[in-house]
Amino acid sequence: MKEFNLNGSEFIPLCDLMKITDLTGSGAEAKHLIAEGKVKVDGQVELRKRCKIRSGQEVDFQGEKVKVI
Repeated sequence: MKEFNLNGSEFIPLCDLMKITDLTGSGAEAKHLIAEGKVKVDGQVELRKRCKIRSGQEVDFQGEKVKVI
Protein backbone atom coordinates (compact mmCIF):
# COMPACT_ATOMS: atom_id res chain seq x y z
CA MET A 1 0.00 0.00 0.00
CA LYS A 2 1.25 3.44 -0.96
CA GLU A 3 0.84 6.46 1.28
CA PHE A 4 0.22 10.01 0.14
CA ASN A 5 0.82 12.94 2.47
CA LEU A 6 -1.42 15.98 2.02
CA ASN A 7 1.32 18.19 3.52
CA GLY A 8 -1.12 20.51 5.26
CA SER A 9 -3.69 20.67 2.44
CA GLU A 10 -7.31 19.97 3.35
CA PHE A 11 -7.90 17.60 0.40
CA ILE A 12 -6.78 16.48 -3.07
CA PRO A 13 -9.12 15.78 -6.00
CA LEU A 14 -9.38 12.06 -6.74
CA CYS A 15 -8.20 12.36 -10.37
CA ASP A 16 -5.12 14.36 -9.25
CA LEU A 17 -4.29 11.81 -6.55
CA MET A 18 -4.41 8.97 -9.06
CA LYS A 19 -2.05 10.83 -11.40
CA ILE A 20 0.41 11.92 -8.70
CA THR A 21 0.66 8.43 -7.16
CA ASP A 22 1.16 6.79 -10.59
CA LEU A 23 -2.05 4.77 -10.48
CA THR A 24 -2.63 6.22 -13.96
CA GLY A 25 -0.40 7.83 -16.55
CA SER A 26 -2.44 11.03 -16.82
CA GLY A 27 -5.29 12.97 -15.30
CA ALA A 28 -7.42 12.31 -18.38
CA GLU A 29 -6.93 8.57 -17.99
CA ALA A 30 -7.84 8.84 -14.31
CA LYS A 31 -11.06 10.73 -15.13
CA HIS A 32 -12.04 8.10 -17.69
CA LEU A 33 -11.45 5.20 -15.27
CA ILE A 34 -13.36 6.96 -12.48
CA ALA A 35 -16.32 7.58 -14.81
CA GLU A 36 -16.33 3.86 -15.69
CA GLY A 37 -16.70 2.96 -12.01
CA LYS A 38 -13.31 1.28 -11.69
CA VAL A 39 -12.10 3.26 -8.67
CA LYS A 40 -13.15 2.79 -5.06
CA VAL A 41 -12.84 5.22 -2.17
CA ASP A 42 -13.13 3.66 1.28
CA GLY A 43 -14.53 0.48 -0.30
CA GLN A 44 -17.29 2.21 -2.30
CA VAL A 45 -17.29 2.87 -6.05
CA GLU A 46 -16.69 6.58 -6.66
CA LEU A 47 -17.94 8.21 -9.88
CA ARG A 48 -17.04 11.84 -9.08
CA LYS A 49 -13.79 12.69 -10.84
CA ARG A 50 -12.92 15.58 -8.56
CA CYS A 51 -14.15 13.98 -5.34
CA LYS A 52 -12.31 15.55 -2.40
CA ILE A 53 -10.03 12.94 -0.86
CA ARG A 54 -9.09 13.81 2.71
CA SER A 55 -6.70 12.47 5.32
CA GLY A 56 -7.62 8.97 6.49
CA GLN A 57 -9.30 7.93 3.25
CA GLU A 58 -8.16 5.04 1.07
CA VAL A 59 -8.32 4.78 -2.73
CA ASP A 60 -8.34 1.39 -4.44
CA PHE A 61 -7.73 0.84 -8.15
CA GLN A 62 -7.02 -2.58 -9.68
CA GLY A 63 -5.72 -3.98 -6.40
CA GLU A 64 -3.39 -1.05 -5.71
CA LYS A 65 -4.25 1.01 -2.67
CA VAL A 66 -3.28 4.52 -1.65
CA LYS A 67 -3.82 5.71 1.92
CA VAL A 68 -4.02 9.47 2.36
CA ILE A 69 -2.33 10.79 5.49
